Amino acid sequence: MGKADSRLDFRKTRRRKKLLRLAQTLAAILVTLVMAFPLYWMFITSLKSGKELIGPTASFFPTDGIHWENYLKVFEQIPFFRYLFNTIYLTALTLVIQMGTGILAAYGFARGNFPLKNTLFILVLGALMIPHQVTFVPIYILVANLGWIDTFAGLVLPTSVSAYLIFMLRQNFMSVDQSYLDAGKIDGLGIIGTLRHILIPMCRSSVATVAFVTVMDGWNNYFWPKILSKTEQTRPISVGLVMLKNSFEQSVQSQNYNVVMAAVLVSMIPVVILFVLNQKNMLTGYSKAAMK
Repeated sequence: MGKADSRLDFRKTRRRKKLLRLAQTLAAILVTLVMAFPLYWMFITSLKSGKELIGPTASFFPTDGIHWENYLKVFEQIPFFRYLFNTIYLTALTLVIQMGTGILAAYGFARGNFPLKNTLFILVLGALMIPHQVTFVPIYILVANLGWIDTFAGLVLPTSVSAYLIFMLRQNFMSVDQSYLDAGKIDGLGIIGTLRHILIPMCRSSVATVAFVTVMDGWNNYFWPKILSKTEQTRPISVGLVMLKNSFEQSVQSQNYNVVMAAVLVSMIPVVILFVLNQKNMLTGYSKAAMK
């Protein structure tokens, strides 16, 4: 009788686990569909005609034919490739500078020994609470006095330090056992050698995560470039998309959202590729950050 009860309990437990796994799978599919729907809507909108866009009913698939020429109109309306190059160049500069300053600052706060270290770190955390809109006026005056209006230096250098990056890397550097650093000192490693051969490799997933976040911030940055960039030579794609929307007459702008959506989708391709390549490291990095 005892064996029969145990078998029954085992079957119930296994059935409960299967139902739980099925519920989790269905929930994951539902969340994926909800998150993917805006992308799908952007895509089908980019393939619709202007007449269909202003129609009385919305459709989940183009009913007036598929208009791939909307993508060609993007390059006719604005210098898209120039804006894309500017964005890639600005994002790369921002990534290199922020990672350089962030890694060194994080090492100092994690392993350094200097007066007022904790107080200064609290000030760094305080910088996370201050919106860019609060500080842009004095920064703009400083940049103007330096003659950096409409230059890449003016666009990049004011954002050369990231408090978020310093905080994230500091937490990860502190999690590395001190014995590894002591072994590095015995082998003659200095600060740069310790970072290069010990801390960065051991925190690789977290470093990759904050690097991707930095790329996303640089790629989507709109407020500061909108103020500072005056010509096509420095204008990034985030500002260029608004210029594309405004390039149409106000009376027909609603008929040209197909072209705008096409431009948005094309501008997303490099970021999506980067996310797919870095997805594993990002999941690992965020999981470690959550555990800390």
